[in-house]
Amino acid sequence: MFDMELTRHLAELSKIAFSDAELDKMTSQMSDIINLMDKVKFFGKNDKTYALDARAYSELRKDEPCASFETEKMLKNAKQVKNNSFAVPKVV
Repeated sequence: MFDMELTRHLAELSKIAFSDAELDKMTSQMSDIINLMDKVKFFGKNDKTYALDARAYSELRKDEPCASFETEKMLKNAKQVKNNSFAVPKVV
C-alpha cells in the first residue's frame, strides 16, 4: 500500500531529506498509520447516533424564568465596553 517510492515522493514534495534508513523507517510507520486508520473508519459504523445519548431529558432542570443580572454589574470588570456589550479586539 505505502511503498518506498511514495514516501520518497512525499518527502521531495515536503522538501525533507531522508537517508535510505530513514525512508525505510518512515515507510513502515506510514503503513502502520494507514492500516490503523483503515480499522478505525469502520469502528461504530453500525451504531445508531441516538443510542449514544447518555443523558435522559427528564434529568434536566426545569427552565424557569428568573431575573437577569444587571448590565452594569456584568460589565464592571470589562476592559472595554461598547453599546452595553463586551468589546474585544478584532482578530483576522
